[in-house]
Formats: sequence, structure tokens, C-alpha cells
Amino acid sequence: MNDISQFRLLNVGDTCSLWNLLASPLLYVTARAASIKVCCTNFVVYECLHKRSRHWPERLELQRRLKNSLADGSITAYPIELEDLQQVDVLRNRKKLSIGELSVLVFAGKTQQAMLTDDKGAQKLALTHLAADAIQSTPHMIAWLYFSSLLADADVAQVKAELRGLARNLDPHFDNFYHEAQQCRAVAAHGTRLQSLQPPRE
Repeated sequence: MNDISQFRLLNVGDTCSLWNLLASPLLYVTARAASIKVCCTNFVVYECLHKRSRHWPERLELQRRLKNSLADGSITAYPIELEDLQQVDVLRNRKKLSIGELSVLVFAGKTQQAMLTDDKGAQKLALTHLAADAIQSTPHMIAWLYFSSLLADADVAQVKAELRGLARNLDPHFDNFYHEAQQCRAVAAHGTRLQSLQPPRE
């Protein structure tokens, strides 16, 4: 599990992580206020907006939100260069991941940003190409925002409800991060109280 007391602010998101972020307006606004930036690749935009997939009603609302975010510049899509495409092809032969996920891995490494993905297979492959702290997830983001007191317990409950409302469910992976964040925040608060009780140095 990632260190929930740390979170890298510059991220390249894959399709799944973008859907999870956009599914919760509270999470999206809080992340932006915390200076978390998420970009993506053109391949991810294609997967989100144009690639045929099974029909689910919530997808239309998520697509609308993504289009708005791309239009106002809060999420930027970047093209993949020819040499990057060649690397994507090499990775594609090794793992059964989508082109979007592979393009995110390659682009994150090239630009020295974190890869934001909620896909276990993508996370596992990324460990062979990126530093462990450069592989992040939506539950990790929520836990860090909570640990940093940017989300309260009631906010976390609202985020979960908003995600479920658009058929995005991060449990139980999310609960592990949240429990860890609660413990770490309690330890940090206890340490602060102990420090305040120390007599002043002469």
C-alpha cells in the first residue's frame, strides 16, 4: 500500500481513474483545490469518448463531465510521439492492457509524472518501469486528502455515495486506504497533543 501521508500532485490518469475522479464532484473540486493535477493521453480520450463498449447509462454523464473538463483546461490530453508508440507496442505484447493504460504508463515515465490508475494489472506492470511512489490510485488520493484534513469523515461518505451513484465502486480497496488514513491521522494528532504538553525549554 502507498504511503497515505504522501501524494504526488502531477498525475497522468487512465480511463478508469478519470471516471472515478469525475464521478464525484466533491472529490474533483477538493483535488483541484489541493493543487492535484491530472492529465491524460489522446488514447485515453478516445477510450472514454469514442471507443465502443458495453452500454451503461452513467457513461453518458461521465462523458459530459470529461468533455467539460477538457474544454475548460482542467484536464489536458497530450498526444503520443512515434517513439512512444513503439514502446507502447512492446509493452502491449507483454501484457493484456488497453492502449490507453499503456500510453499513460509510457507518458508518465517520459514526463516524470505519477501514473494514476485503479487497474491492478496496470499497477503491477508499472512497477517494472516506474518508482513505487510514482504509481498512485484514486483511493490513495482520497486517503491523502483525508489525512491532510482536506476531507472530513462526512465528506468521505459523500464521495463514496457519489461514486456509487454513477456505478463506480472502489470498495473494499478504498476501505483499506481509508482505515490506514484514519489511524495515521489519529497518530499525528496524538503526537501534536503530546508536543503541546511538553514544558518549554529554558
